[in-house]
Formats: sequence, structure tokens, C-alpha cells
Amino acid sequence: MALGLTVPLLLPAPASASSQLALDKGCYKCHGNPPKKNAPTFAELTSRYARLRSNADAESALVEKLRQGTFFGHIDAHERLSQEDAQRLIRWIIEGGR
Repeated sequence: MALGLTVPLLLPAPASASSQLALDKGCYKCHGNPPKKNAPTFAELTSRYARLRSNADAESALVEKLRQGTFFGHIDAHERLSQEDAQRLIRWIIEGGR
């Protein structure tokens, strides 16, 4: 006999990132303040890539470059990012790190 209970459907949270994701992935080790060696800070990255807002193709290309190691040679931390985490971090940077 069914009790007529309903279970709410849980949808995944929208893809978003924050400084917490960057912290969890160790990004601040190189991109913090002060940056490690020649790595740009997040402030520099947000300034550099703000022009890509609302350009999904450029964003996707940037995600692939990050994951393939074509930025500054092969950087293990970049290449180990999942597609989803890389996309979330790039979007966060493009949106100004907010």
C-alpha cells in the first residue's frame, strides 16, 4: 500500500566557483599574493581575461588550454583539474573573481 509520500527532486547546484574552489585546488600557492615566480596573481588574471565575458567559445578554448598545459608549459596542477573544475575556475576568473 503506497503512503502517497513525495520525495523532492534534488537538482545539482549551478556551476559556479569561488575563491574556495581555488583554495581547495591549491591555486593560491602560485597565484596568491605574492605570486610564485612568474605566475600572475588572480587580480592580474581577472583583468587580463575580463574581455572574454559572454564569449562562450573563447571561454571553452581557455579551459582547454589550461587543462592541456599550453599555458606556461606543462603545469601539473592545471592538467589535473577536471573539465568541470577548470570550467568553473575559468568562468570565475572571467567574471572578475567574484
